[in-house]
Amino acid sequence: MRSSRLAALRDSSRRTGVAVLGATAVLGFVASPAEASSYTSYLSNVSPGFESSRWNDSGGTTVIKFTGCRDNYTDTGMHILLRKDVLGIDPAYVNGYFTNCFTSSTAVSTGTWVDHGSGSYYFVVNSGMTGVNVWVNSLTITY
Repeated sequence: MRSSRLAALRDSSRRTGVAVLGATAVLGFVASPAEASSYTSYLSNVSPGFESSRWNDSGGTTVIKFTGCRDNYTDTGMHILLRKDVLGIDPAYVNGYFTNCFTSSTAVSTGTWVDHGSGSYYFVVNSGMTGVNVWVNSLTITY
């Protein structure tokens, strides 16, 4: 009788161990780090100070890539300012100057911003400038 109770206890322990191991595997899968997210769009005749759509970043590097750029002035370049949407005045990070994408309709300019923590981000085109509207055939933001 005692050996049957021990056998039952061992079987119960094995089932519990398998259940815990299975739960750990599932939780490990669910809690694994997220892959980078991105979205693609374009800009058409945007004025200085234009604000992009917001994206929610969980932290990490932000890469903004423009392909095929032009403007209504000199076609030499545009300023891209990364900002974080917060209560109060939004902090501004490094102002990138994109020039290569103006050389052809398939040329690419890329800006990379280091991790500024999680939050809602956006970029501003030609902040503080006047009269220079821009077009971008394709833009991709990876965060």
